[in-house]
Amino acid sequence: MIARYTRPAMGRIWSDENKYRCWLRVEIAASQALARFGLVPQSAAAAIAARGNFTVARIDEIEAEVRHDVIAFTTTVAEHIADPEASRWLHYGLTSTDVVDTAQALQLREASGLVRDGIVKLAETLKRRALEFKHTPIVGRTHGVHAEPTTFGLKLLLWYSEMQRNLTRFDAAAEDLRVGKLSGAVGTFGHLKPEHEEAICAELGLRPVAVATQVIQRDRHAAYVASLAILASTLDKIATEIRHLQRTEVREAEEFFSAGQKGSSSMPHKRNPIASEQISGLARVVRANAQAAFENIVLWHERDISHSSAERVILPDSTILADYLLAKTEQLIAKLLVYPARMLKNLESTGGLIFSGQLLLDLAAAGMSREEAYKLVQTHAMRAWKEDLIFSDEIARDPAIAALLAPTQLAQAFDYHRQLANVDAIFTRVLGE
Repeated sequence: MIARYTRPAMGRIWSDENKYRCWLRVEIAASQALARFGLVPQSAAAAIAARGNFTVARIDEIEAEVRHDVIAFTTTVAEHIADPEASRWLHYGLTSTDVVDTAQALQLREASGLVRDGIVKLAETLKRRALEFKHTPIVGRTHGVHAEPTTFGLKLLLWYSEMQRNLTRFDAAAEDLRVGKLSGAVGTFGHLKPEHEEAICAELGLRPVAVATQVIQRDRHAAYVASLAILASTLDKIATEIRHLQRTEVREAEEFFSAGQKGSSSMPHKRNPIASEQISGLARVVRANAQAAFENIVLWHERDISHSSAERVILPDSTILADYLLAKTEQLIAKLLVYPARMLKNLESTGGLIFSGQLLLDLAAAGMSREEAYKLVQTHAMRAWKEDLIFSDEIARDPAIAALLAPTQLAQAFDYHRQLANVDAIFTRVLGE
């Protein structure tokens, strides 16, 4: 992923330096565990732990010749150990993927910690702002058209609740990937035993997979990237709504615009939702990566490397983008400019049309058949829409309606507080407070 979208902490996790450092952690853990079983001399395990090291430049130099990254790595580590009697026990009983897949689990665990922190922080911000605008009325829209009243706090609460589900999904997927395998070239423990694998994984804080081929099966990785894709889609959903709210014709909320910020090279008046549009654009990349992760599940026989090249891109890029998008969305929500007066103005802009459903129910409750009430209300609604009339005034002048509903009852039909009476109950459902 390019530096523009890479936050430093996540970038360090996916650096070559950290990747090889994780490989070395696996090699050291293996030699120490095997030494306890008497398969590797204690002195060799101690030397590997004390002097095992590498430089990325030297690995790259050797790989350019041998064209095998793990061999280049083990050769470099052996050079640093500088003792043939000790270094010959390096990588004992292991195949390349034992190291690579197990070490990748360590990197993913680190990356998952940052992503999880981002989810939690965004959820906290959504909750705070939901409570802030809990009773701020705004028109609800379906199909992009005014429907009935809701509150801006409920919009934010909806996103908070979805982020809680994202957290649950992500935690499950990350935990499913907290596994290692050291069962050899085709997963049969041809050179080590299951108890050796268990001990090595324990050293690393991982669980051993129950069964493997040469690789950990990629359904786990697909589920992980899919959870990131769903997460990114939630962020896209939030950003898309804010983009709508910031439209000139709506102007109910907008992104924070700093004093020195410029919106256009040619139009000085412009205040564009650039953060939201960036979130929507980058979410597409994460979703696209999920498709590659699904393709990686299918491998020939006990292993091929068709998944490997794709994973070198999609795993770093998906976690890097998730980390970036979470931070970007959290700041978007934290600094979001909200305009309650404009929300109320838009809610009232159709002259009460959005209360047609409540009026229908009140007429039915007062004795009119539902079919007759629907036809009567719709007739007034369509006329008010086409002729730009005040719907509530037209209703008040209709003798058939006046015969059933007193002025106080009509006023109640057009009172948005009535339809928002259960907002507190919804918040209690979600927050338990």
